[in-house]
Amino acid sequence: MPRPPQLDKRLDSLDAVIGDSIERAVIWKHRRRLTRHRALQALEPGSGWWAAGDPPPREGCTLEVLIDGAEAFTAIAEAILGAKRSIWVAGWHIAPGFELLRGGAGDDSVGAMLARVAEYVDVRVLVWAGAPVPLFHPTRTEVDAAVRELTRSTRIRCEQDPREHPFHCHHEKLLIIDGEVAFVGGIDMTDAAGDRWDTRDHPARRRLGWHDVGTRLRGPAVGDVAAHFAMRWREVTGERLPVPDPTHDMTHSAPISQATSRPVGGLRPHTVQIVRTVAEDMYELVPNGDFRVLESYVRAIRGAERLIYLENQFLWAPEITTLLAAKLRDPPHADFRLVIMLPTRANNGQDDTLGQVAVLKDADDGDRLMVTTLRSLSGERADRLYIHAKVGIVDDRWLTVGSANLNAHSLFNDTEMNVVTDSRELARDTRLRLWGEHLQVEPAEIARLDPHVVIDELWRPVAIEQLERLRNGQAPTHRLLAMPGISRRARRLMGPLNGLLTDG
Repeated sequence: MPRPPQLDKRLDSLDAVIGDSIERAVIWKHRRRLTRHRALQALEPGSGWWAAGDPPPREGCTLEVLIDGAEAFTAIAEAILGAKRSIWVAGWHIAPGFELLRGGAGDDSVGAMLARVAEYVDVRVLVWAGAPVPLFHPTRTEVDAAVRELTRSTRIRCEQDPREHPFHCHHEKLLIIDGEVAFVGGIDMTDAAGDRWDTRDHPARRRLGWHDVGTRLRGPAVGDVAAHFAMRWREVTGERLPVPDPTHDMTHSAPISQATSRPVGGLRPHTVQIVRTVAEDMYELVPNGDFRVLESYVRAIRGAERLIYLENQFLWAPEITTLLAAKLRDPPHADFRLVIMLPTRANNGQDDTLGQVAVLKDADDGDRLMVTTLRSLSGERADRLYIHAKVGIVDDRWLTVGSANLNAHSLFNDTEMNVVTDSRELARDTRLRLWGEHLQVEPAEIARLDPHVVIDELWRPVAIEQLERLRNGQAPTHRLLAMPGISRRARRLMGPLNGLLTDG
């Protein structure tokens, strides 16, 4: 028997009161923690787009956004095979047998490539040691096995970093070639929990599809990426590594990538800032931690005027949803829109995300919010497509790509790294490429339209139509899908409650 509407309203009101109380408690706890470690500017930054402190924004860089595994892994393989002096890798997990290239006649796995190159260059790999309690993956036993496979009969040096707070991990994904080129993003070289190799067309593969984004970076900011790797390596091994000076002019001409046939980073140099999350009391060289990924997002969201576009695996950081909800309640411009791309079902924390999405829906009374997901599609057959990208674009003038999710794990506890740029050209180009892929149109078809027009006239109608088809049992005709299954009651509480119990 269905509940009376009056009871539903009372339950919704109770949920809101309890949820708001828990969110306030989480925010208070985080503020207290940041204050204790002299990092409150992460929640209360000054004006401007750039995070305060070191490293500062670096001019004279070239940054290229690599969308989906086929593009990113082709570029990574090209860089590995072209290395002359050194390859440094840091990741959440690396599967030695993971194939960076597909369809070739030889062994194109990351383990085989690194082994070949390690015969004449210095190859160092740093991985998370794994979950100490085998309730999460990879476990320490699984990591031990992968490291043995990676290093057996090779000159690869691989170290495991066991320094983590309970329930947290080393989550960043970095590759540094010769101290001159760095790959920073959200793409792991592993098929653990899903095969990261996928194309922009995302054909249904009778298994889990995967959408992800990374970057390739040249110029002075590469020195900041290398310095972070060297810091972690020294803490784990006691060895000091030579690091390129980021204040030295490392600007390169923009070579044409064989992987993409596009100029690396476009025609103009970019200003790029490296931001990271490092929890306090984890490394002696970073005793008070580093929370500048959070600061960067806070600055950008507060400064947004017309558009916030987010792709992320999770959305359950109340500090972020509170800011987003405020934008919806008091939009800075009549054309303001908020579009969020999330997985239909995250590997964990899905109830947390759906609850926070409900908070945003409650704040939106003007159809300014669009929450969507994607499916792998071939004809009438659809498979789940996992959204693993971590991208933020604001007003086509601020762009971030990296490993950090929009949850308390990534913003306060896990080791993470993002790149940030204020390049209008690159931010707009990235948005058009992503939207073209998701809307299944060429970027040129939407390039002349204002973002709010694309959202209102293309994005929203397609996503809602596909959700109705799903509910009516009809075959899908498009990959884009409005997020189904949003609930307001107990699910709203899970993300903040998780943060209250496990963060810091």
